[in-house]
Amino acid sequence: MNNLKSDFKKYIAQTSNFSPFQIEVEKAEGIYVYDRFGKDYIDLMSGISVSNIGHRHPKVLAAIKEQLDRYMHVMVYGEFVESPQVKLAKKLAEILPATLNMTYFVNSGSEAIEGALKLARKYTQRTEIIAFKRGYHGSTMGALTLLSDERYKQPFRPLMPDVKLLEFNNISNLEEITERTACVVTEVIQAGSGVIVADFDFLIALRKRCVETGTLLIFDEIQTCYGRTGKMFAFEHYDVIPDILCIAKSMGGEMPLGAFIASNTIMDCLNGDHPLLGHATTFGGHPVSCAASMATLGVILDEKLLESVEEKAAIFRKKLSAHPSIKEIRGIGLYMAIELSNSANIEKIVENCINSGIITFWFLFNHNSLSIIPPININLIEIDLACERLLKELDIEG
Repeated sequence: MNNLKSDFKKYIAQTSNFSPFQIEVEKAEGIYVYDRFGKDYIDLMSGISVSNIGHRHPKVLAAIKEQLDRYMHVMVYGEFVESPQVKLAKKLAEILPATLNMTYFVNSGSEAIEGALKLARKYTQRTEIIAFKRGYHGSTMGALTLLSDERYKQPFRPLMPDVKLLEFNNISNLEEITERTACVVTEVIQAGSGVIVADFDFLIALRKRCVETGTLLIFDEIQTCYGRTGKMFAFEHYDVIPDILCIAKSMGGEMPLGAFIASNTIMDCLNGDHPLLGHATTFGGHPVSCAASMATLGVILDEKLLESVEEKAAIFRKKLSAHPSIKEIRGIGLYMAIELSNSANIEKIVENCINSGIITFWFLFNHNSLSIIPPININLIEIDLACERLLKELDIEG
């Protein structure tokens, strides 16, 4: 083992006992990651739905460099008027429904969820929180409470009290939402379960029940925002608008950034009639990250990337679906999972894919499926190459 890999194991905290990648990254560009030997890897994970317009997009790099020449961190969030924050929040308000007009910037998806939970409890003056089984909302203590898998939760108990978990896509159990429920948190597409898409009728019924009980509806779009599904936000595929929207990952244009977004009526409750902070984060809305985010939005809109997402997804489906090892392809747009008929060797398949220059992985709660989450600006030639490499490994395992 060379010195860098040895030091990686020695000094970097390891959170999983299975780590097949071990790629010593030298460079990343477009859909590719390159190791120190010059080998290229097609990134079908997009850094877990982060690099939606590819690695190191030139317009994002230009925006970052321009902001670096002006200023970086100057003061705790909200104390100074910083143009990158203001411009981005205004742009988000312009492209979102009118009731989602005020943004609180944070650093990550987990932090967005934590802020949204606090906001919901303070606004409603209620304590109960409802989420859905096999959902994933992050690893911090509040977000961890929303998981259903006890293997992840038990070592860290006691967790946040008064949390109830319902069945996703099950309309009949929505009666569990009552006048004591502060909020319901759900993904529009469950990521950790292997890209499980919400039924249209389910989200309509969920919205209706939340209105009936005065419960806030929180959508976790941390993995699906910024064009991943062919819409800027996945909820736009449905006739449903949340009370609070949580976004992150691709939002930052490969820089750390997240946000929870609500109406000014809801968000203003964080700014009470006392000197205490309703919520705070030192680096939330960092000007460099906000500049990168604004540039990312510009690329998606100016280059009309949303218009080609479904066409590209259809090509992936057509090329992959006929393979005998593939049982099903799920998803919306370029947010897909391919479920394998036999997942017994999925660890080996992932490792073989890495060796063949394909970065993919299984899902947290679904070890039968592989992720297909490429940059949305992947071109047709690159799709052909990605499918060719992936099918080659599936042939070996088939």
